Amino acid sequence: MNREKTTAIEEANDIMLVRSPQRGRATVTHAVVVIFLEFFAWGLLTTPMLTVLHETFPQHTFLMNGLVHGVKGFLSFLSAPLIGALSDIWGRKSFLLMTVFFTCAPIPFMRISPWWYFALISISGIFAVTFSVIFAYVADITEEHERSTAYGLVSATFAASLVTSPAIGAYLSAQYGDSLVVLVATVIAVADIAFVFFVVPESLPDKMRTSWGFPISWEQADPFSSLRRVGKDTTVLLICVTVFLSYLPEAGQYSSFFLYLRQVIEFTPAAIAAFIAMVGILSIIAQTLFLSVLMRTIGNKNTVLLGLGFQLFQLAWYGFGSEPWMMWAAGTVAAMSSITFPAVSALVSHCASSDQQGVAQGMITGIRGLCNGLGPALYGFIFFLFNVELNDMQPVAGRPPQRAEKSMIPGPPFLFGACAVLFALLVAVFIPDQHRSADVKTCRTGAASSSSAHAQSAGPLATPTSDAEDIEPLLQDSSL
Repeated sequence: MNREKTTAIEEANDIMLVRSPQRGRATVTHAVVVIFLEFFAWGLLTTPMLTVLHETFPQHTFLMNGLVHGVKGFLSFLSAPLIGALSDIWGRKSFLLMTVFFTCAPIPFMRISPWWYFALISISGIFAVTFSVIFAYVADITEEHERSTAYGLVSATFAASLVTSPAIGAYLSAQYGDSLVVLVATVIAVADIAFVFFVVPESLPDKMRTSWGFPISWEQADPFSSLRRVGKDTTVLLICVTVFLSYLPEAGQYSSFFLYLRQVIEFTPAAIAAFIAMVGILSIIAQTLFLSVLMRTIGNKNTVLLGLGFQLFQLAWYGFGSEPWMMWAAGTVAAMSSITFPAVSALVSHCASSDQQGVAQGMITGIRGLCNGLGPALYGFIFFLFNVELNDMQPVAGRPPQRAEKSMIPGPPFLFGACAVLFALLVAVFIPDQHRSADVKTCRTGAASSSSAHAQSAGPLATPTSDAEDIEPLLQDSSL
Protein backbone atom coordinates (compact mmCIF):
# COMPACT_ATOMS: atom_id res chain seq x y z
CA MET A 1 0.00 0.00 0.00
CA ASN A 2 2.82 2.41 0.89
CA ARG A 3 4.58 1.62 -2.39
CA GLU A 4 1.40 2.36 -4.35
CA LYS A 5 0.98 5.65 -2.50
CA THR A 6 4.59 6.58 -3.17
CA THR A 7 4.18 5.82 -6.88
CA ALA A 8 1.00 7.88 -7.10
CA ILE A 9 2.69 10.81 -5.35
CA GLU A 10 5.67 10.62 -7.70
CA GLU A 11 3.40 10.62 -10.75
CA ALA A 12 1.46 13.61 -9.46
CA ASN A 13 4.68 15.47 -8.76
CA ASP A 14 5.93 14.76 -12.29
CA ILE A 15 2.77 16.18 -13.83
CA MET A 16 2.85 19.25 -11.60
CA LEU A 17 6.47 19.87 -12.53
CA VAL A 18 5.51 19.87 -16.20
CA ARG A 19 2.85 22.46 -15.45
CA SER A 20 5.01 24.63 -13.22
CA PRO A 21 6.63 27.77 -14.65
CA GLN A 22 10.15 26.74 -13.59
CA ARG A 23 13.03 27.19 -15.96
CA GLY A 24 13.30 24.28 -18.37
CA ARG A 25 9.64 23.40 -17.90
CA ALA A 26 6.88 23.95 -20.39
CA THR A 27 4.84 27.13 -19.88
CA VAL A 28 2.20 29.06 -21.76
CA THR A 29 4.89 31.65 -22.47
CA HIS A 30 6.65 29.21 -24.79
CA ALA A 31 3.46 28.76 -26.82
CA VAL A 32 2.89 32.52 -26.91
CA VAL A 33 6.38 33.25 -28.27
CA VAL A 34 6.08 30.59 -30.99
CA ILE A 35 2.74 31.96 -32.20
CA PHE A 36 3.91 35.57 -32.05
CA LEU A 37 7.06 35.02 -34.11
CA GLU A 38 5.37 32.87 -36.75
CA PHE A 39 2.56 35.26 -37.52
CA PHE A 40 4.67 38.39 -37.07
CA ALA A 41 6.79 37.08 -39.94
CA TRP A 42 3.69 36.54 -42.08
CA GLY A 43 2.28 39.92 -41.08
CA LEU A 44 5.33 41.65 -42.54
CA LEU A 45 4.41 40.18 -45.93
CA THR A 46 0.91 41.67 -46.13
CA THR A 47 1.79 44.42 -48.61
CA PRO A 48 4.26 42.41 -50.77
CA MET A 49 1.75 39.58 -50.87
CA LEU A 50 -0.89 41.76 -52.50
CA THR A 51 1.52 42.84 -55.22
CA VAL A 52 2.92 39.36 -55.93
CA LEU A 53 -0.56 37.87 -55.99
CA HIS A 54 -1.81 40.24 -58.66
CA GLU A 55 1.38 40.04 -60.70
CA THR A 56 1.25 36.24 -60.70
CA PHE A 57 -2.49 36.00 -61.38
CA PRO A 58 -3.45 39.18 -63.27
CA GLN A 59 -6.73 37.61 -64.38
CA HIS A 60 -9.34 36.48 -61.85
CA THR A 61 -7.12 37.31 -58.89
CA PHE A 62 -9.80 36.74 -56.26
CA LEU A 63 -10.65 33.35 -57.74
CA MET A 64 -7.05 32.15 -57.91
CA ASN A 65 -6.36 33.45 -54.41
CA GLY A 66 -9.32 31.45 -53.16
CA LEU A 67 -8.17 28.30 -54.92
CA VAL A 68 -4.61 28.54 -53.55
CA HIS A 69 -5.76 28.92 -49.97
CA GLY A 70 -8.60 26.49 -50.52
CA VAL A 71 -6.14 23.71 -51.40
CA LYS A 72 -4.05 24.61 -48.35
CA GLY A 73 -7.07 24.48 -46.06
CA PHE A 74 -8.33 21.17 -47.43
CA LEU A 75 -4.90 19.56 -46.97
CA SER A 76 -4.89 20.86 -43.40
CA PHE A 77 -8.26 19.22 -42.88
CA LEU A 78 -6.90 15.89 -44.12
CA SER A 79 -3.72 15.93 -42.02
CA ALA A 80 -4.83 17.53 -38.75
CA PRO A 81 -6.27 14.38 -37.08
CA LEU A 82 -3.16 12.34 -37.82
CA ILE A 83 -0.75 15.01 -36.54
CA GLY A 84 -2.88 15.58 -33.44
CA ALA A 85 -3.07 11.87 -32.63
CA LEU A 86 0.65 11.34 -33.19
CA SER A 87 1.50 14.27 -30.93
CA ASP A 88 -0.52 12.57 -28.16
CA ILE A 89 1.85 9.61 -28.39
CA TRP A 90 5.24 10.98 -29.46
CA GLY A 91 5.06 14.41 -27.82
CA ARG A 92 4.32 17.96 -28.91
CA LYS A 93 7.76 19.46 -29.54
CA SER A 94 8.72 17.48 -32.63
CA PHE A 95 5.39 18.17 -34.30
CA LEU A 96 5.48 21.81 -33.26
CA LEU A 97 8.88 22.10 -34.93
CA MET A 98 7.53 20.40 -38.05
CA THR A 99 4.42 22.59 -38.32
CA VAL A 100 6.32 25.85 -37.79
CA PHE A 101 8.97 24.87 -40.34
CA PHE A 102 6.55 23.95 -43.10
CA THR A 103 4.23 26.89 -42.39
CA CYS A 104 7.15 29.32 -42.81
CA ALA A 105 8.91 27.44 -45.62
CA PRO A 106 7.17 29.37 -48.48
CA ILE A 107 8.32 32.80 -47.22
CA PRO A 108 11.70 33.11 -49.03
CA PHE A 109 10.18 31.82 -52.28
CA MET A 110 8.10 34.98 -52.60
CA ARG A 111 11.16 36.59 -54.20
CA ILE A 112 12.90 33.46 -55.50
CA SER A 113 9.93 32.22 -57.53
CA PRO A 114 6.34 33.43 -57.05
CA TRP A 115 4.95 30.30 -58.71
CA TRP A 116 6.88 28.10 -56.29
CA TYR A 117 5.73 30.40 -53.49
CA PHE A 118 2.05 29.80 -54.19
CA ALA A 119 2.64 26.11 -54.84
CA LEU A 120 4.38 25.73 -51.48
CA ILE A 121 1.61 27.67 -49.73
CA SER A 122 -0.87 25.14 -51.05
CA ILE A 123 1.26 22.12 -50.16
CA SER A 124 2.20 23.49 -46.74
CA GLY A 125 -1.38 22.88 -45.68
CA ILE A 126 -0.36 19.29 -44.91
CA PHE A 127 1.61 20.56 -41.90
CA ALA A 128 0.06 24.00 -41.37
CA VAL A 129 -1.72 23.03 -38.16
CA THR A 130 0.37 25.01 -35.68
CA PHE A 131 -2.67 26.02 -33.65
CA SER A 132 -3.70 22.40 -33.21
CA VAL A 133 -0.37 21.50 -31.61
CA ILE A 134 -0.14 24.78 -29.67
CA PHE A 135 -3.52 24.30 -28.03
CA ALA A 136 -2.67 20.72 -27.15
CA TYR A 137 0.60 22.04 -25.70
CA VAL A 138 -1.31 24.57 -23.61
CA ALA A 139 -3.79 21.91 -22.46
CA ASP A 140 -0.88 19.76 -21.23
CA ILE A 141 0.40 22.46 -18.90
CA THR A 142 -2.80 24.06 -17.60
CA GLU A 143 -5.59 22.90 -15.36
CA GLU A 144 -9.10 22.63 -16.76
CA HIS A 145 -10.32 25.84 -15.14
CA GLU A 146 -7.34 27.75 -16.54
CA ARG A 147 -7.67 26.69 -20.18
CA SER A 148 -10.20 29.20 -21.44
CA THR A 149 -8.01 32.03 -20.14
CA ALA A 150 -4.91 30.43 -21.66
CA TYR A 151 -6.66 29.96 -25.01
CA GLY A 152 -7.71 33.60 -24.94
CA LEU A 153 -4.11 34.61 -24.24
CA VAL A 154 -2.86 32.66 -27.25
CA SER A 155 -5.60 34.19 -29.38
CA ALA A 156 -4.70 37.67 -28.19
CA THR A 157 -1.03 36.98 -28.95
CA PHE A 158 -2.00 36.07 -32.48
CA ALA A 159 -3.74 39.42 -32.86
CA ALA A 160 -0.82 41.21 -31.18
CA SER A 161 1.60 39.76 -33.73
CA LEU A 162 -0.38 41.52 -36.44
CA VAL A 163 -0.71 44.88 -34.71
CA THR A 164 2.57 46.34 -35.96
CA SER A 165 3.99 43.85 -38.46
CA PRO A 166 1.88 44.91 -41.50
CA ALA A 167 2.75 48.57 -40.88
CA ILE A 168 6.45 47.72 -40.53
CA GLY A 169 6.28 45.62 -43.69
CA ALA A 170 4.54 48.39 -45.63
CA TYR A 171 7.13 50.96 -44.51
CA LEU A 172 10.09 48.72 -45.39
CA SER A 173 8.52 47.89 -48.74
CA ALA A 174 8.02 51.57 -49.61
CA GLN A 175 11.50 52.61 -48.48
CA TYR A 176 13.68 49.66 -49.45
CA GLY A 177 11.60 47.33 -51.60
CA ASP A 178 9.88 43.99 -51.13
CA SER A 179 13.13 42.00 -51.13
CA LEU A 180 14.18 43.42 -47.76
CA VAL A 181 10.74 42.67 -46.29
CA VAL A 182 10.99 39.06 -47.42
CA LEU A 183 14.50 38.82 -45.98
CA VAL A 184 13.40 40.17 -42.59
CA ALA A 185 10.42 37.82 -42.52
CA THR A 186 12.67 34.88 -43.37
CA VAL A 187 15.08 35.76 -40.54
CA ILE A 188 12.20 35.95 -38.04
CA ALA A 189 10.84 32.61 -39.28
CA VAL A 190 14.28 31.02 -38.83
CA ALA A 191 14.46 32.52 -35.33
CA ASP A 192 11.08 30.96 -34.53
CA ILE A 193 12.25 27.54 -35.72
CA ALA A 194 15.45 27.89 -33.66
CA PHE A 195 13.40 28.91 -30.61
CA VAL A 196 11.29 25.77 -30.88
CA PHE A 197 14.34 23.56 -31.41
CA PHE A 198 16.61 24.97 -28.68
CA VAL A 199 14.30 26.56 -26.09
CA VAL A 200 10.80 25.07 -26.14
CA PRO A 201 10.61 22.06 -23.78
CA GLU A 202 8.37 19.04 -24.23
CA SER A 203 4.99 19.46 -22.51
CA LEU A 204 3.81 15.86 -22.54
CA PRO A 205 5.18 13.74 -19.66
CA ASP A 206 7.31 10.76 -20.68
CA LYS A 207 4.91 8.27 -19.12
CA MET A 208 2.13 9.50 -21.43
CA ARG A 209 4.02 8.98 -24.69
CA THR A 210 6.17 6.45 -26.46
CA SER A 211 8.98 6.67 -28.98
CA TRP A 212 8.61 3.36 -30.75
CA GLY A 213 6.18 1.79 -33.18
CA PHE A 214 3.43 3.36 -35.18
CA PRO A 215 0.36 2.91 -32.96
CA ILE A 216 -2.00 4.88 -35.19
CA SER A 217 -4.81 3.20 -37.05
CA TRP A 218 -6.37 4.39 -40.29
CA GLU A 219 -9.54 5.13 -38.35
CA GLN A 220 -7.66 7.72 -36.30
CA ALA A 221 -6.04 9.30 -39.33
CA ASP A 222 -9.27 9.52 -41.31
CA PRO A 223 -10.72 13.05 -40.83
CA PHE A 224 -14.08 12.02 -42.24
CA SER A 225 -14.36 9.28 -39.65
CA SER A 226 -14.39 11.82 -36.83
CA LEU A 227 -16.95 13.94 -38.67
CA ARG A 228 -19.21 10.91 -39.03
CA ARG A 229 -19.09 10.36 -35.27
CA VAL A 230 -20.16 13.91 -34.54
CA GLY A 231 -23.80 13.03 -35.11
CA LYS A 232 -23.79 10.46 -32.29
CA ASP A 233 -24.11 13.19 -29.67
CA THR A 234 -26.67 15.94 -30.12
CA THR A 235 -24.79 18.60 -28.19
CA VAL A 236 -21.52 17.93 -29.97
CA LEU A 237 -23.35 18.00 -33.28
CA LEU A 238 -24.84 21.42 -32.47
CA ILE A 239 -21.44 22.80 -31.45
CA CYS A 240 -19.71 21.45 -34.56
CA VAL A 241 -22.41 22.83 -36.87
CA THR A 242 -22.10 26.20 -35.14
CA VAL A 243 -18.33 26.19 -35.59
CA PHE A 244 -18.62 25.19 -39.24
CA LEU A 245 -21.24 27.78 -40.18
CA SER A 246 -19.47 30.60 -38.36
CA TYR A 247 -15.92 29.77 -39.40
CA LEU A 248 -16.72 29.13 -43.07
CA PRO A 249 -17.32 32.83 -43.85
CA GLU A 250 -14.38 33.86 -41.66
CA ALA A 251 -12.03 31.60 -43.59
CA GLY A 252 -13.20 33.12 -46.87
CA GLN A 253 -12.94 36.62 -45.47
CA TYR A 254 -9.39 36.08 -44.22
CA SER A 255 -8.19 34.96 -47.64
CA SER A 256 -9.54 37.94 -49.61
CA PHE A 257 -10.32 40.83 -47.30
CA PHE A 258 -7.05 42.74 -47.73
CA LEU A 259 -7.40 42.52 -51.50
CA TYR A 260 -10.98 43.73 -51.14
CA LEU A 261 -9.94 46.70 -49.01
CA ARG A 262 -7.23 47.77 -51.42
CA GLN A 263 -8.98 47.31 -54.74
CA VAL A 264 -12.69 47.74 -54.05
CA ILE A 265 -12.67 50.15 -51.09
CA GLU A 266 -9.37 51.70 -52.30
CA PHE A 267 -7.42 51.54 -49.06
CA THR A 268 -3.74 52.49 -49.35
CA PRO A 269 -1.12 50.04 -48.03
CA ALA A 270 -0.64 52.34 -45.02
CA ALA A 271 -4.38 52.36 -44.36
CA ILE A 272 -4.51 48.56 -44.55
CA ALA A 273 -1.67 48.31 -42.03
CA ALA A 274 -3.42 50.78 -39.72
CA PHE A 275 -6.68 48.87 -40.07
CA ILE A 276 -5.00 45.61 -39.08
CA ALA A 277 -3.31 47.32 -36.13
CA MET A 278 -6.58 48.80 -34.89
CA VAL A 279 -8.51 45.56 -35.13
CA GLY A 280 -5.59 43.67 -33.59
CA ILE A 281 -5.44 45.96 -30.56
CA LEU A 282 -9.19 45.79 -30.06
CA SER A 283 -9.08 42.00 -30.43
CA ILE A 284 -6.46 41.78 -27.70
CA ILE A 285 -8.70 43.79 -25.40
CA ALA A 286 -11.74 41.70 -26.33
CA GLN A 287 -10.02 38.35 -25.83
CA THR A 288 -8.30 39.21 -22.57
CA LEU A 289 -10.51 41.68 -20.73
CA PHE A 290 -14.03 41.36 -22.11
CA LEU A 291 -13.91 37.60 -22.62
CA SER A 292 -13.18 36.78 -18.99
CA VAL A 293 -15.75 39.31 -17.74
CA LEU A 294 -18.46 38.03 -20.07
CA MET A 295 -17.84 34.38 -19.23
CA ARG A 296 -18.08 35.11 -15.52
CA THR A 297 -21.22 37.24 -15.82
CA ILE A 298 -23.36 35.81 -18.63
CA GLY A 299 -21.85 32.35 -19.05
CA ASN A 300 -20.20 30.45 -21.89
CA LYS A 301 -23.22 29.89 -24.08
CA ASN A 302 -24.42 33.48 -23.95
CA THR A 303 -20.88 34.66 -24.72
CA VAL A 304 -20.91 32.47 -27.82
CA LEU A 305 -24.26 33.93 -28.88
CA LEU A 306 -22.98 37.47 -28.30
CA GLY A 307 -19.87 36.81 -30.37
CA LEU A 308 -21.95 35.38 -33.21
CA GLY A 309 -24.17 38.45 -33.08
CA PHE A 310 -21.16 40.71 -33.50
CA GLN A 311 -19.93 38.57 -36.39
CA LEU A 312 -23.31 38.76 -38.13
CA PHE A 313 -23.37 42.55 -37.81
CA GLN A 314 -19.77 42.83 -39.00
CA LEU A 315 -20.25 40.71 -42.15
CA ALA A 316 -23.48 42.48 -43.09
CA TRP A 317 -21.70 45.83 -42.76
CA TYR A 318 -18.82 44.61 -44.92
CA GLY A 319 -21.31 43.41 -47.52
CA PHE A 320 -23.27 46.65 -47.86
CA GLY A 321 -20.46 49.08 -46.99
CA SER A 322 -18.90 50.99 -49.85
CA GLU A 323 -16.99 53.75 -48.04
CA PRO A 324 -13.75 53.51 -46.05
CA TRP A 325 -15.35 54.79 -42.84
CA MET A 326 -17.82 51.91 -42.95
CA MET A 327 -14.95 49.42 -43.03
CA TRP A 328 -13.31 51.10 -40.06
CA ALA A 329 -16.55 50.97 -38.08
CA ALA A 330 -17.17 47.34 -39.02
CA GLY A 331 -13.61 46.51 -37.97
CA THR A 332 -14.38 47.48 -34.38
CA VAL A 333 -17.29 45.05 -34.43
CA ALA A 334 -15.05 42.37 -35.96
CA ALA A 335 -12.73 42.64 -32.97
CA MET A 336 -15.57 41.81 -30.59
CA SER A 337 -16.59 38.82 -32.69
CA SER A 338 -13.23 37.23 -31.88
CA ILE A 339 -14.55 36.16 -28.47
CA THR A 340 -16.69 33.44 -30.04
CA PHE A 341 -14.27 30.55 -30.32
CA PRO A 342 -12.56 30.82 -26.91
CA ALA A 343 -16.06 30.71 -25.45
CA VAL A 344 -16.88 27.65 -27.56
CA SER A 345 -13.72 25.97 -26.27
CA ALA A 346 -14.88 26.49 -22.68
CA LEU A 347 -18.09 24.59 -23.47
CA VAL A 348 -16.31 21.45 -24.60
CA SER A 349 -12.73 21.41 -23.24
CA HIS A 350 -13.76 19.54 -20.09
CA CYS A 351 -14.48 16.47 -22.24
CA ALA A 352 -10.86 15.93 -23.24
CA SER A 353 -8.72 13.76 -20.99
CA SER A 354 -5.11 14.75 -20.45
CA ASP A 355 -3.81 12.17 -22.94
CA GLN A 356 -6.31 13.06 -25.66
CA GLN A 357 -5.79 16.80 -26.03
CA GLY A 358 -3.88 16.40 -29.30
CA VAL A 359 -6.61 14.26 -30.83
CA ALA A 360 -9.23 16.76 -29.69
CA GLN A 361 -7.32 19.71 -31.08
CA GLY A 362 -6.72 17.79 -34.29
CA MET A 363 -10.46 17.25 -34.71
CA ILE A 364 -11.44 20.87 -34.23
CA THR A 365 -8.57 21.94 -36.45
CA GLY A 366 -9.90 19.48 -38.99
CA ILE A 367 -13.26 21.26 -39.01
CA ARG A 368 -11.47 24.57 -39.35
CA GLY A 369 -9.30 23.08 -42.07
CA LEU A 370 -12.39 22.02 -43.99
CA CYS A 371 -13.66 25.60 -43.70
CA ASN A 372 -10.26 26.90 -44.76
CA GLY A 373 -10.58 24.80 -47.89
CA LEU A 374 -14.18 25.62 -48.72
CA GLY A 375 -14.33 29.25 -47.54
CA PRO A 376 -11.61 30.85 -49.72
CA ALA A 377 -12.68 28.91 -52.82
CA LEU A 378 -16.32 29.84 -52.19
CA TYR A 379 -15.53 33.52 -51.66
CA GLY A 380 -13.33 33.59 -54.76
CA PHE A 381 -16.10 32.00 -56.82
CA ILE A 382 -18.73 34.45 -55.51
CA PHE A 383 -16.45 37.40 -56.33
CA PHE A 384 -15.99 35.92 -59.80
CA LEU A 385 -19.72 35.24 -60.17
CA PHE A 386 -20.59 38.85 -59.35
CA ASN A 387 -17.81 40.14 -61.60
CA VAL A 388 -15.77 41.73 -58.81
CA GLU A 389 -12.28 41.76 -60.32
CA LEU A 390 -8.97 43.55 -59.84
CA ASN A 391 -7.54 45.95 -62.35
CA ASP A 392 -4.28 47.90 -62.12
CA MET A 393 -2.55 47.65 -58.74
CA GLN A 394 -0.67 50.83 -59.55
CA PRO A 395 -1.63 53.62 -61.93
CA VAL A 396 0.10 53.78 -65.28
CA ALA A 397 1.86 57.05 -66.09
CA GLY A 398 -0.52 59.51 -67.68
CA ARG A 399 -3.60 57.54 -66.76
CA PRO A 400 -5.69 57.70 -63.56
CA PRO A 401 -5.89 54.52 -61.45
CA GLN A 402 -8.77 52.24 -62.27
CA ARG A 403 -11.22 51.03 -59.71
CA ALA A 404 -12.24 47.44 -59.44
CA GLU A 405 -15.38 46.60 -61.32
CA LYS A 406 -18.36 46.94 -59.04
CA SER A 407 -21.67 45.19 -58.80
CA MET A 408 -24.88 46.38 -57.20
CA ILE A 409 -23.71 44.93 -53.85
CA PRO A 410 -20.09 45.90 -53.06
CA GLY A 411 -19.29 42.72 -51.12
CA PRO A 412 -21.62 39.85 -52.07
CA PRO A 413 -19.50 37.12 -50.40
CA PHE A 414 -19.79 38.91 -47.07
CA LEU A 415 -23.57 38.90 -47.31
CA PHE A 416 -23.41 35.16 -47.93
CA GLY A 417 -21.26 34.91 -44.81
CA ALA A 418 -23.79 36.91 -42.81
CA CYS A 419 -26.50 34.42 -43.80
CA ALA A 420 -24.30 31.50 -42.72
CA VAL A 421 -23.63 33.13 -39.34
CA LEU A 422 -27.36 33.76 -38.92
CA PHE A 423 -27.94 30.02 -39.23
CA ALA A 424 -25.04 29.40 -36.81
CA LEU A 425 -26.71 31.73 -34.32
CA LEU A 426 -29.99 29.84 -34.61
CA VAL A 427 -28.23 26.52 -34.09
CA ALA A 428 -26.24 27.80 -31.10
CA VAL A 429 -29.45 28.79 -29.33
CA PHE A 430 -30.21 25.07 -28.88
CA ILE A 431 -26.83 24.19 -27.31
CA PRO A 432 -27.42 23.21 -23.66
CA ASP A 433 -25.76 25.40 -21.06
CA GLN A 434 -24.34 22.36 -19.29
CA HIS A 435 -23.70 19.01 -20.93
CA ARG A 436 -21.30 16.90 -18.96
CA SER A 437 -22.78 13.47 -18.40
CA ALA A 438 -22.62 11.81 -21.80
CA ASP A 439 -19.61 13.71 -23.02
CA VAL A 440 -17.51 13.18 -19.93
CA LYS A 441 -18.39 9.52 -19.82
CA THR A 442 -17.35 9.06 -23.41
CA CYS A 443 -14.17 11.07 -23.02
CA ARG A 444 -13.10 9.31 -19.87
CA THR A 445 -13.77 5.97 -21.42
CA GLY A 446 -11.53 6.94 -24.30
CA ALA A 447 -8.82 7.97 -21.86
CA ALA A 448 -8.96 4.68 -19.99
CA SER A 449 -8.93 2.52 -23.06
CA SER A 450 -5.63 1.26 -24.41
CA SER A 451 -7.06 1.10 -27.90
CA SER A 452 -6.03 4.04 -30.06
CA ALA A 453 -9.09 3.65 -32.22
CA HIS A 454 -11.39 3.90 -29.23
CA ALA A 455 -9.50 6.90 -27.95
CA GLN A 456 -10.08 8.56 -31.29
CA SER A 457 -13.81 8.05 -30.91
CA ALA A 458 -13.64 10.34 -27.90
CA GLY A 459 -11.94 12.96 -30.00
CA PRO A 460 -15.01 14.59 -31.56
CA LEU A 461 -16.47 15.03 -28.10
CA ALA A 462 -13.31 16.64 -26.89
CA THR A 463 -12.82 19.66 -29.06
CA PRO A 464 -11.22 22.01 -26.57
CA THR A 465 -10.91 24.96 -28.83
CA SER A 466 -10.81 26.35 -32.20
CA ASP A 467 -9.15 29.74 -32.90
CA ALA A 468 -6.87 30.16 -35.29
CA GLU A 469 -7.33 30.33 -36.18
CA ASP A 470 -7.83 30.25 -34.62
CA ILE A 471 -9.85 30.72 -30.98
CA GLU A 472 -10.14 32.24 -33.37
CA PRO A 473 -8.16 35.34 -33.51
CA LEU A 474 -9.28 37.99 -35.87
CA LEU A 475 -6.80 37.14 -38.59
CA GLN A 476 -4.95 34.02 -39.59
CA ASP A 477 -2.17 32.92 -41.84
CA SER A 478 -4.39 32.28 -44.83
CA SER A 479 -5.21 35.98 -44.92
CA LEU A 480 -1.58 36.76 -45.56
